[in-house]
Amino acid sequence: MRADPGLIAELAALIDDPDWLVSLRALDLLEKLAHEHPEWIEPHKRLFIGPAADSDQWEIRLQIVRALPLLDWSAAGRRRAVEILLRDVAHPQKFVRAWALDSLARFAESDKRLRPTVRRYLKDFEKSGSPSLIARARRIRERAEKMFSRRSLRSE
Repeated sequence: MRADPGLIAELAALIDDPDWLVSLRALDLLEKLAHEHPEWIEPHKRLFIGPAADSDQWEIRLQIVRALPLLDWSAAGRRRAVEILLRDVAHPQKFVRAWALDSLARFAESDKRLRPTVRRYLKDFEKSGSPSLIARARRIRERAEKMFSRRSLRSE
């Protein structure tokens, strides 16, 4: 894919494959590429807020929630992305919950209205007794503290 980004459209088409494992692998690769080259994934970003986002496979939901904050969204797309994250922050699978909150916190960096919700879930995660949720909450808090200290330094 890195050698020929033109193949991304073929990869994106695999999201609709009847074999959920094929869909999962396609989403996994699209999510990984979105970290490096979000512009390559932009033309296909609606896949992340479409039917795949409602999959009953937690592994697919994980790829979805990890990719959402990496892409630029219209107002309607952003509402759907936040809706997905708010739903999946309560998902039964801890990895999905942890990454949904992480992504929701990234959206909250530019949307103050989401911050109280993120803070509430951070407290819930910290009290959960789950090492993975506690660790994710700690990373989210650290990232937020760095972001706000950079902003305050810029304004001085």
